[in-house]
Amino acid sequence: MADSPYLLAIALFTQNGTRAMPLGGRSLPKDATQDEAGVPAQIARELALELLLRVWQRSDQGPLQRQAGSGSLLIAELGMEHLPEDLPRLKADWLTTGDKAAFRRGLLAISSRCWSVSVAKFEPIAFTALEASQMEA
Repeated sequence: MADSPYLLAIALFTQNGTRAMPLGGRSLPKDATQDEAGVPAQIARELALELLLRVWQRSDQGPLQRQAGSGSLLIAELGMEHLPEDLPRLKADWLTTGDKAAFRRGLLAISSRCWSVSVAKFEPIAFTALEASQMEA
């Protein structure tokens, strides 16, 4: 299973005082092209867009607030073996505690690569690799 990675989009926000963490993902084809930073950029952009559209639809139920600043939208590559137990446990822990640093440490522990997603006016979507040294932010 380790040779069939899964690309996952994650959003961290609160809505009406309740933490939320919607997820979206798909299997990463072996022939997926990567940009110069090693990001499977086309698939990552599609996943981020799909997830953000779902989050946008949720805004009808009340205002949304990012919970991890620029690290509130993430893309992670992980092995399929982490999907049935590790990911749900990580999600439940964050929904219960809201501990951003613990969430990021846990995500990095189960993912082979992880990026925050951002955009600036007149610029393309940017993927910034998350490092262990950024975990306390």
